[in-house]
Amino acid sequence: MNRKTIIFEWLRIVAGLFVFSFGVHLTIFANIGLAPWDCLGMGIANHTVLNYGLAMTLISVTVLIIDLILKERIGYGTIIDALITGNIVQLFNSLNPFPKNNSVIIGIIIMLIGFVFMSIGMFIYMKAAQCCGPRDSLLVGLGKKLPKVPIGLIEIALWIVVLLAGWLLGDPVGIGTVISTFGFGAVMQLVYSIIRFEPRDIKHKDVITVTKILFNKEHKNVADR
Repeated sequence: MNRKTIIFEWLRIVAGLFVFSFGVHLTIFANIGLAPWDCLGMGIANHTVLNYGLAMTLISVTVLIIDLILKERIGYGTIIDALITGNIVQLFNSLNPFPKNNSVIIGIIIMLIGFVFMSIGMFIYMKAAQCCGPRDSLLVGLGKKLPKVPIGLIEIALWIVVLLAGWLLGDPVGIGTVISTFGFGAVMQLVYSIIRFEPRDIKHKDVITVTKILFNKEHKNVADR
């Protein structure tokens, strides 16, 4: 691996996050209830001077700090995700030219299409193998702290806490919230089965590993001159 490969992987991460963020935007535009993390982000935005994008960035950076406290592996992918995903979603939200959706049926269809884009975006992003996003790392970290508790139950408990916080901040909870909680995983599994992608087979590189590669490559180039 060399510097060009790493830069290409960073570009791949950004491209994947654009696709993923468009999917998130569609789930918000569906207007049938927000997924837990989006509910929290919108709740914070409604009670502060921050817009949704900055609120999600604040949440992601906070979760990233918790990941570090839990001593989880952090990659450049984790950092890039934390800093830009919420703002890309905000960009799509701001540029959307269509009127507010008021149909539950159309909303469900839009949300399911959003799940497909999110799954494809995650595929593109994860293939760079530079670690998971902050929220996924948090789930893994909590799973390690509670080894006797099934990871699925930990995820549900985490989502309930996040959703409760968002709901207390006054953001909408509806049928889309239920669909997001239980349906996204099913759509993701279907998409990955079709494209034959197994996320658990990826061997991720953390920040230290990638930084060493960049430094060593730079050092070698200087020595060759």
